[in-house]
Amino acid sequence: TMRSIASAVAFSHVRFFPRAITTTSSPRALFSTMNTNSSSSNNNNNSILASFGSPQIGTNVEHAMQALAKAQAVCFDVDSTVIMEEGIDVLGDFLGKGEEIQALTKSAMEGSQKFEDALQARLDLLQPTRQEILDCLQQHPLQPSPGIESLIELLHEYKKDVYLVSGGFKIMIQPIARELCVAKDRIYANTILFDNDGNYAGFDPEEPTSRDMGKRRALEMIQKNNNYQTMVMIGDGATDAQAKPPADAFIGFGGVVTRDIVKEKACWFVTNFEDLEKVITEFATKE
Repeated sequence: TMRSIASAVAFSHVRFFPRAITTTSSPRALFSTMNTNSSSSNNNNNSILASFGSPQIGTNVEHAMQALAKAQAVCFDVDSTVIMEEGIDVLGDFLGKGEEIQALTKSAMEGSQKFEDALQARLDLLQPTRQEILDCLQQHPLQPSPGIESLIELLHEYKKDVYLVSGGFKIMIQPIARELCVAKDRIYANTILFDNDGNYAGFDPEEPTSRDMGKRRALEMIQKNNNYQTMVMIGDGATDAQAKPPADAFIGFGGVVTRDIVKEKACWFVTNFEDLEKVITEFATKE
């Protein structure tokens, strides 16, 4: 009949589309189901995120993992990241001014006060002599965070340059840097000034890390001097998040202390270094 012919013609012009993918699982599960016909390099990148069995925290976790895998330089904050304390808090306790120093440190790390103001206030309060700092380090050596030695050794194995970028003090960081086989010229931190008798005489305001946005300036210098294509910043504080850019990714570390602002800003937020080792061993190349 004419009706059946018309129906057949209409049916022949209908286009069928695949049903949209829906899932109640995590974004990772969705991610792992897509791009199955893409190139091998894309599949490798996709599998970085898919290889983790539990949900990951961050604004762009996949990008951070890829950046870490291909980075030529990895920059670490020191206090509450490479070590388990805030170095200036340890010094404050040693000099009997711990509570006041800790309050100022917290203000600086959470971004509620300009870094240079907090640095000035803490040093004005302590006014440490060179000998007092050396005595403090001898009696209370700074403790490396669990897994940091293994991670840095692995980064060196994969020919990735490691930098320590800190708002702390070179005089306190150099011993832990030697322990971790990080060269002295790869420490970007503040310099305390002393007079001829070793008494406190201020700090060097020309150090890039002596002011707010200092870690960004430090990484700009590192990148300019070495022509790195990809850099990653790892740290626990708001000042570390400021280093992206020029860092391609900021990995927030909460293994010592967790700060909400860092969780919010981090491309990827981790609480241990083993997750970083997993990305490097499984997806980085030794070039």
